[in-house]
Amino acid sequence: MSFFVYLNMKKILFLSLLFVTFLSCKKTNGKDEITSIKLIPPEDGGIYHNAYPDFDDTEDQVKADSILHFEQLAQKEIGWVFFSNNWLPEKGGIHFPSGEVEIIHAAGKTPYIRMMPRSVFEEGIADPVYTMDRFLNGEFDSDLRQWAQKAKSCDFPLLVEFGTEMNGFWFPWNGMWNGAGETAFGNPDEYDGPEKFKKVYRRIIDICRDEGAENITWFFHVNGENDPETDWNKMKNYYPGDDYIDWIGVSIYGALESSEPWRSFEEVLTENWEEIENISTENKPVAIVEWGVMENPSAGNKAQWISDAFHSLTESSVYAGQIKAISYWNEAWENENEFVNLRLDSSPESLESYRNRILSSIFISKLEFKEKE
Repeated sequence: MSFFVYLNMKKILFLSLLFVTFLSCKKTNGKDEITSIKLIPPEDGGIYHNAYPDFDDTEDQVKADSILHFEQLAQKEIGWVFFSNNWLPEKGGIHFPSGEVEIIHAAGKTPYIRMMPRSVFEEGIADPVYTMDRFLNGEFDSDLRQWAQKAKSCDFPLLVEFGTEMNGFWFPWNGMWNGAGETAFGNPDEYDGPEKFKKVYRRIIDICRDEGAENITWFFHVNGENDPETDWNKMKNYYPGDDYIDWIGVSIYGALESSEPWRSFEEVLTENWEEIENISTENKPVAIVEWGVMENPSAGNKAQWISDAFHSLTESSVYAGQIKAISYWNEAWENENEFVNLRLDSSPESLESYRNRILSSIFISKLEFKEKE
């Protein structure tokens, strides 16, 4: 059976599967019926193949067609589907994305939810609603409990992260907007900004555990480079701890603007690998949860960048064998003066480069889960 015939068959089955999934996410299970399950790394040096398949500018307009389209482009299935759970007022504030999760599960994929505590879509400012102090004061606990209860009601695994790329100033949960390098909040040996984030993340996970949402694998997702580059903004300062986190996630991007230098995937990751590797003391599995580069022939060859990235993932002397999952960021957007195109099909050459490498048996489409020990 050809891959394209297979995709068409999946689309035909989608509506019936969606109905079954809808029921599975709505039924209420007793706490004794919940099985604690976690995503485990693939065996024998494998790497899970996943993606953000482009759900419009807000990253939350989940559509089955977008998932199928990415798989058609890659000519290979994906395991998880990445999307944002934005807590904007017009989205209902803090809410569990039941509809989006149902669509992804019905498509035969595992939902990967980015909990995005923002009330406005504006970068580089403090959020007017979701400050770390308000979370720590318990002002959102009731909403978070409802989120957890709905997550629990799904009888299938979920992957979840809170506060994407917290070591980047562009997001309001970065330490810059919540105390930065001060030491007046709690532990005098810790910087306030990261310490507050860490305690909020723990609070959220504790609430989910209290409500019996044991079907969640928790990710800690850092940007591959600290911005700003200061002592207080180091990745490990934000880490909730190995008792809370199951996987370490990292964003590794090449140039996203024509003004940026053209740097390879390996250059960015290698420069920061020691810090990434030392986040966890228990050697938690590492995933490249976002990666890509813009199509800009005047600066560099995207097709070669992609091919080199795959080579690094399997052959690098620094980290090959330690990366257990990848998730391509398939999106394009308009900046003020240019069109930034990260999509696989930004050029025939870039698409062919991805296809040629992802077809390797190293890259695995089926995720494996097991009961938590």
